[in-house]
Amino acid sequence: MYKLLPIFLFTIFSFLYSTSQAQIPERYDVVIDEIFADPTPVVALPNAEFIELKNISGKPQNLQGWRITTSSSSSGAFSSYVLPADSFLIITGTGSVSQFAPYGRVLGVTSFPALINGGTTLSLISKEGITIHSVAYDVAWYNNAVKSDGGWTLEMVDTHTPCNGAENWKASVDPKGGTPGTKNSVDAANPDKTAPALLRAAALDSLHVVITFNETVDSVKGAAAANYTISDGIGSPVSAITISPSFSKVQLTLGKPLSREKVYTVTVNNVSDCSGNVVQAVKTARLGLASSIDSFGIVINEILFNPHPTAVDYVEIYNRSTKVYDLKDLFIANRSSSTNAIGSIRQIVTENVLLFPGDYFVISENGAIVKQNYTAQNPGNFIDVTMPSFPDDKGVVVLLNAQGQIADELRYDQKWHSPLIDNKEGISLERIDYNKPTQDKNNWHSAASTVGFGTPSYQNSQFRADVVLQGEVTVSPKVFSPDNDGFDDFAILNLQLSEPNYVATITIFDAAGRPVKNLAKNATLGTTGSFRWDGLDDKLRKVPVGAYVVYTEVFNLNGKKRAFKNTVVIAARF
Repeated sequence: MYKLLPIFLFTIFSFLYSTSQAQIPERYDVVIDEIFADPTPVVALPNAEFIELKNISGKPQNLQGWRITTSSSSSGAFSSYVLPADSFLIITGTGSVSQFAPYGRVLGVTSFPALINGGTTLSLISKEGITIHSVAYDVAWYNNAVKSDGGWTLEMVDTHTPCNGAENWKASVDPKGGTPGTKNSVDAANPDKTAPALLRAAALDSLHVVITFNETVDSVKGAAAANYTISDGIGSPVSAITISPSFSKVQLTLGKPLSREKVYTVTVNNVSDCSGNVVQAVKTARLGLASSIDSFGIVINEILFNPHPTAVDYVEIYNRSTKVYDLKDLFIANRSSSTNAIGSIRQIVTENVLLFPGDYFVISENGAIVKQNYTAQNPGNFIDVTMPSFPDDKGVVVLLNAQGQIADELRYDQKWHSPLIDNKEGISLERIDYNKPTQDKNNWHSAASTVGFGTPSYQNSQFRADVVLQGEVTVSPKVFSPDNDGFDDFAILNLQLSEPNYVATITIFDAAGRPVKNLAKNATLGTTGSFRWDGLDDKLRKVPVGAYVVYTEVFNLNGKKRAFKNTVVIAARF
C-alpha cells in the first residue's frame, strides 16, 4: 500500500498541473514588451524581426494555439510551449530561430507577420480567441531620429501598465540595439495615473454608435450599457460591446433611433482604463447621424501651398451646411497640370470622424508641424494624410465624396495673394465668404499678419462679417506714463472693422503736427487688429510729456480708404 502512495501522489500532482495548464488565460497574463520591426541598418542584433513576450501572470502559461496578428495578417498557431512565470520568450519566424537561440528562450512560428517599420497594431491572441494583449505601435514612439531609422528595438518601460501607449515605450538603450530574452534596458516603474478621455462618437446608422477613447479601457466596464447616456430623449443604450483588439472603442446599440440634421451629446460615466483610472474631465462628445456629402456642403476654406522649408502644406475644410458629415466619406485630390485629370486621390480618414455644422478641420502631412508654426484654436481638429502635390505657384485642390463626385474644387494661384506682400512663403490664402463661389478670386485673400499669416482650425482672419465698411479705432488708456512701474506703461490701439482685406498705416504726431512714430506701415488686417505704443519715437527715445495724435489710415486695393484720429496723452508721475 505504501509503495502505491508515491504513484498516487504523482498522479494527483500531474492532474492538478495539467488542469492548471488548461485554465483559460486572461487579458494581460502575457504582454508584448519588445518589438523589432526594422533590423537594418544592423547594430548588433540579428538581421531578423522579432517580438518578445513576458509572462506577468505569476503562473506558467501554455501558449499552444496562440497567434500573433497585425492589422492585415496572422501567424500560424504556436506549438505547445509552457512559458514560466516572470520570464521572456522571443517570437520570430521559423527561419530565424537559430539566430536568436543564443539570447534566451525562442519560439519560431510559421507565417510570422511582417512588422511594418512605420507602425501597425500587433495583437497576441489565445487559442480561445481572447485578445491577451494588443499594441498599436508607431515609429514616433522612438522619439529618436537615429534609432527610428532601424537597428533598434522598441521596449516597454513598465510591464505592469501594459495598456499605456506611447508614454510607456522607448527606444532601447542597450548597446546591442535591444534586449531579446532579458529584462528591457528601459525597465522602470511607470504607473498610469491619467484618466481616459472620450475622443469622439460616430453613428454607424440610426441605431448603432461607436465611441472612441484615447486609450484602452476596462472591457467589463466599457461593456456596461448603463455607463452611457445620449441626450434629446435617446437615453441609455440597450447594449454595449468593447471592441477588440485595441479595446479603445465601444459599440452602442440604441433603443431609439437618431434623427438626421440633429446634434446629440453622449456622456460617459464609470468607465476606467486597465489601471483603474475612471473617466472624469473629458467624458462628453457630440454625436450625429451623418448625411451623404453633397456639393458645396463641405468647402475648401484655407490653403497653405507655399510653406516655409521646414513646414508642410495644409488645406482647411469647413462645414457650411446644417448637416453632419463623416470624413470617412471624403477624399482629397489634385489635377494633372498636363491632362487636367483628377489624380493622387487620398481618403481623409479610414475611421468614422464626424464634421459638424460650423466645424473646421485641417488636412496636412503633419499636423504637429502646422501647430508649431501657427496658432491652432482647435488642436484636435487636425488630420494627417499623405497629401497630394500642391505646387507653390498654382494648382488645384479637389474634394470628392465616396461616389467620386466633386464636393468642392479650387484652382488657386499665388497671384491671388496681396501685391503688398513681397515674400509669400508661409502665408495662407483664406476664403473671405464661404457662401460665395469657391473659384471667385476676389473671394480669397492673404491671411493677416496680425494672426501670424494663417488660421488653421478656426475662423479666417479675412472672414467677411458685413458688406458695409464700418469701423472703430480706440486707444486705451487715453493717458499713460511709460515709466515701467507696471501701471499704464503703454497704450493699446485696437481696430475693429466689419470688412477684411484692408491694410493699415498708423502714424503718431506731436502737438505741432510733426510725425514722431510710424507705429505700423502697410500692416495687413483681418476684421480686427491691435498695436502697442510704448511712448518711444522711431529712434527709440522717450517722447516728451504732452498730447499726441494717432492717425490711422486703412485702405484696400480697390481704392477704398478710411481714416481715424485719436488723441492720447503721455503723462509723468511725480
